[in-house]
Amino acid sequence: MSALSHAAAQPGAPLSTPLVFTLAAGAGLSVASIYYSQPMLDIIGKQFNAGISSVGMVPMLTQVGYALGILLLAPLGDRHDRRTIILIKGLLLVMALLLCGFSSGLNALLIASFVTGLTATVAQDIVPASAALAPERSRGKTVGTVMTGLLVGILLSRVVSGVVAEYVGWRAMYLMAAGGVLLISLLLWRVLPRFTPGTSVSYPRLLLSLAHLWQHHQTLRRAALAQGLLSVGFSAFWSTLALMLSERFHLDSAVAGAFGLAGAAGALAAPLAGSVADRMGPARVTQYGAALVMFSFALMFLLPLLPVPVQLGVIILSTIGFDLGVQATLVAHQTLIYSLAPEARSRLNALLFTVVFIGMATGAALGSMALAHGGWSGVVALATGAAALALIIRLFSQHLKN
Repeated sequence: MSALSHAAAQPGAPLSTPLVFTLAAGAGLSVASIYYSQPMLDIIGKQFNAGISSVGMVPMLTQVGYALGILLLAPLGDRHDRRTIILIKGLLLVMALLLCGFSSGLNALLIASFVTGLTATVAQDIVPASAALAPERSRGKTVGTVMTGLLVGILLSRVVSGVVAEYVGWRAMYLMAAGGVLLISLLLWRVLPRFTPGTSVSYPRLLLSLAHLWQHHQTLRRAALAQGLLSVGFSAFWSTLALMLSERFHLDSAVAGAFGLAGAAGALAAPLAGSVADRMGPARVTQYGAALVMFSFALMFLLPLLPVPVQLGVIILSTIGFDLGVQATLVAHQTLIYSLAPEARSRLNALLFTVVFIGMATGAALGSMALAHGGWSGVVALATGAAALALIIRLFSQHLKN
């Protein structure tokens, strides 16, 4: 523990591996909180005798809370000590998860789910903190590792919650999640140094400055738009995968959740992308990453020509490829924007992820429409097209610094 604190307290010094792992675990456990409910909706609905439309409000309100938290709370990291913010929001997230686990009715669960999403944005405080602590020469690798923790938390949360809910109960999942977040929040408070705020402006002016940052930095706009487009394809795939596997291959939701393991395998390679960004520049990595996403999605156009076992193998390969590409591009985009205004990293991160969230929500909606009207080929076309647009944006910027 003391070694962690010692490494963290020396700005400009390379961060220790345990410290980076702790930051990654904090990001992953926090963001996972907004996805636990998705595989448990059927069980929760039966518990409260609620229909699909009613119980479907649980993940929706969680996502709404997360979106508002990114926009309204994440910028506070530039105004206050991030170490304190991480602790406070972490403890509030623990309380929200406990309220979910002890909810006596659906309405109580809906309110607790909204607060869970709002406070789970502590993950978006941890990422800028890691960028601020890391020396510039290794910032891409450090951010890549922490973002890997975040993405692994997203991908594996559904797998874990599905298994726990099936064998122990949905309430136990929320209580276990609360315990995990409590431990990591206290650990982060112990090992992180104090952060000097980048600005002293009032909260209203802090929010107003978001518009100025967006208008002033073309690099930010290009990064956000490209990453938002990649998020459209990412979300379209994951939001329709279970239904497609059930209809085409007669596989249950547990198998669909297991595909998250393939996505996690791709995400684990993302620190390599961060190292490459440190050496050859993040702009080039965004081009390679977007191209990998596009080709990985396009590979699934071959499915109708292949036997069933090979089709499943291609889907797994595509999943690994596009998850790696999305993660690599995100890490590179964050490296780009964090260099724009070090004193405004939390606000820059908030703007980037607000657009990413819009892309995720748009992808989920368009993905369902594409599956209904064009089958799985329609989903693949949507995802491939969105990735191609992102690649065009990055190639168009190749002669610029963004």
